[in-house]
Amino acid sequence: MYEWNFGYLWQYRQLFANGLMVTVGYSLLCIVFGLMVGLVAGIGGLAKTRLIALPLKWYVELFRATPVLVLIIWFYYALPVLIGVAMTASVAAVLALSLYGGAFYSEIIRGGIISIDPGQTDAARALGMTRFQVMRRVVLPQALRRMTPPLMNQSIMQLKNTSLLSVLALPDLVYQGQAVAHETYRPLEAYTLIALMYIAILLPASKLVRRLESQRVE
Repeated sequence: MYEWNFGYLWQYRQLFANGLMVTVGYSLLCIVFGLMVGLVAGIGGLAKTRLIALPLKWYVELFRATPVLVLIIWFYYALPVLIGVAMTASVAAVLALSLYGGAFYSEIIRGGIISIDPGQTDAARALGMTRFQVMRRVVLPQALRRMTPPLMNQSIMQLKNTSLLSVLALPDLVYQGQAVAHETYRPLEAYTLIALMYIAILLPASKLVRRLESQRVE
């Protein structure tokens, strides 16, 4: 019978705290950059010009079909060889996760935009608004309310995906937990604590998403 003992982990509390801050930091970066990429790809994918829309659609399909772990490794080991530019683990991780998340964000944004009644766009254009003004003043404000819950769900997935950063030896929560597990020979306690820390962050976020979804239905 295994005897649990979390007391061993107390002396490593600073490592876990540092790992959590790194995880949250990378998550915020990847969410912000991913949303920026998703906004451009989502709106650009609706362009009538195939020269603009087609490459963006290829990007979305390619990144959605590729496992995120494969992307992280490819961006770190293969991309620098192809472009001839050295890339740090941090840059490769943020780039891979941002583009991966951006592909999913773009589909959410595109779906939110096309869900708005086209008649509103026609009416706004009849009033003399430009396409940019219609998008900014009429379409996006309404679509944002519909997009918020799925965008938050995808942001939660982005935070979960940062657990893969340890493969590049970045000092995130999982990497620090692995170091503690090897040092103390208490992997069950170390990984259980990591899981609890993720739950402490993600559970409130998930509840907020469900509340927003229920408000949207009402």
